[in-house]
Amino acid sequence: MKQKHLIAPSLLAADFLHLADACQLINESEADWFHLDVMDGKFVPNISFGMPIISAVKKACTKPLDVHLMIVEPEKYITAFREAGADVITVHYEACPHLHRTIQQIKDTGAKAGVALNPHTSVDLLDNVLEDVDLVCLMSVNPGFGGQKFIYQTLNKIRKLQEKIITRNLSTIIEIDGGVGLQNAEAILQAGARVLVAGSSVFKAEQPLDAISRLKAIGKDTLFA
Repeated sequence: MKQKHLIAPSLLAADFLHLADACQLINESEADWFHLDVMDGKFVPNISFGMPIISAVKKACTKPLDVHLMIVEPEKYITAFREAGADVITVHYEACPHLHRTIQQIKDTGAKAGVALNPHTSVDLLDNVLEDVDLVCLMSVNPGFGGQKFIYQTLNKIRKLQEKIITRNLSTIIEIDGGVGLQNAEAILQAGARVLVAGSSVFKAEQPLDAISRLKAIGKDTLFA
């Protein structure tokens, strides 16, 4: 069965003084997930938020929480993030010396397991774990800050990864995070992605609900089998 692509607005671009309003906006929108970037100031040069914010958002948001851990030693916190409300937990390949073990740890909590790759990291490095992950998040900017420009080399990485997924008959889905907007969403979907993380293009738009709706409507013939 073919499925429509998913839109995951990113909390990082929201007004932190009005998080309840951001949650209500996502609840009322056509968005599918709510994307939350956890940054520790070590793996990336920025600090965002942790379990208390995710727990609060979980109480207010009716959509699944897609939690992206941009942190060192993520294995220490998997259970805590799951208990805080994470439905999808994504860790970075670059931060996990024992990646397979960490993936299994995520799955043991009942969450969907994702692996993220920085822009310079080859998709070939996931060959031994593709069967084990539910999602691969390809960073299309250097992680750490919102509002950056999309790195177009990412399109080639999407195509290469999607070819691997199809060849091996896997159900793994591709998520794109960074610089995603109306100007490039169709090309991203055509390359093989299924989940679009949208931060500034949603929360900085004059009409965020309309922005989400337009992203959801892009590429109506671009479906993920």
